[in-house]
Amino acid sequence: MSLENKIDFVIIFSVKNANPNGDPLNGNRPRIDYDGYGEITDVCLKRKIRNRLMAKEYPIFVQSDENKIDGMPSLKARAESDEFGLGKDAFIRTQTTPDKTVKLACEKWLDVRTFGQLFAFKNTANDGVSIPIRGPVSIQSAFSVVPVSVTSTQITKSVSGEGDGTKKSSDTMGMKHRVDQAVYVTYGSMNPQLSERTGFNNDDAETIKAVLPKLFEGDASSARPEGSMAIEKVIWWQHNSKAGQYSSAKVHRTLSVNPDGSFEIDKLDGLEPELIDGF
Repeated sequence: MSLENKIDFVIIFSVKNANPNGDPLNGNRPRIDYDGYGEITDVCLKRKIRNRLMAKEYPIFVQSDENKIDGMPSLKARAESDEFGLGKDAFIRTQTTPDKTVKLACEKWLDVRTFGQLFAFKNTANDGVSIPIRGPVSIQSAFSVVPVSVTSTQITKSVSGEGDGTKKSSDTMGMKHRVDQAVYVTYGSMNPQLSERTGFNNDDAETIKAVLPKLFEGDASSARPEGSMAIEKVIWWQHNSKAGQYSSAKVHRTLSVNPDGSFEIDKLDGLEPELIDGF
């Protein structure tokens, strides 16, 4: 059984003295657009969702290095693993029965049937095949409600990993960047038509819904200390049909978020939002 009702959702969260998503091409400064609004990419948000799902022991295909739980060195190794993936004959099966490979991958990994995935298989003859899986759950990049203020601080750090301790190594200069304070908003949707191919169902939707209020739990780092990022509210609209009563754009535009995190929602006939507090 696939997803029975279209779902739209919004996540409102706050950032205080943290770097929510550094840009590696800009000295790891917090991402901002040309108008000065803070940005957190959809890839970053999906990674945090996957991490929360892994913490609950759901099988996840795309695992970040720092949160890897099965020891697989690459996505290819995981896909072709007999223990964790589709087995060593995955390439052969993909050539002959690609639909079966899609079905097996979606049944095995929650993030594949949620967000989709591109599986690329290659053999020793230097030929291969790619299977794209389009997931039913989409999530947009998050943007701050107002332009953000970024503070950069020069730091010194000791990075010497050699020597016998008799001589003090020289410290290295570095920079740390943070967003002083801001409220961010991201929008997402769940598409029942696309769920028919991946098998994403009502229980999976409830699983995603349960982790969104806890998105930043267990995500602390030097750049994001504990408590510096917090989910303020998850807003959940469940339509009464697969097609939905309204377009996602119209639903999302009913929400107005203020710089302090408060918000207003315009009413839509027959579609009541569920308001969920952050964890």
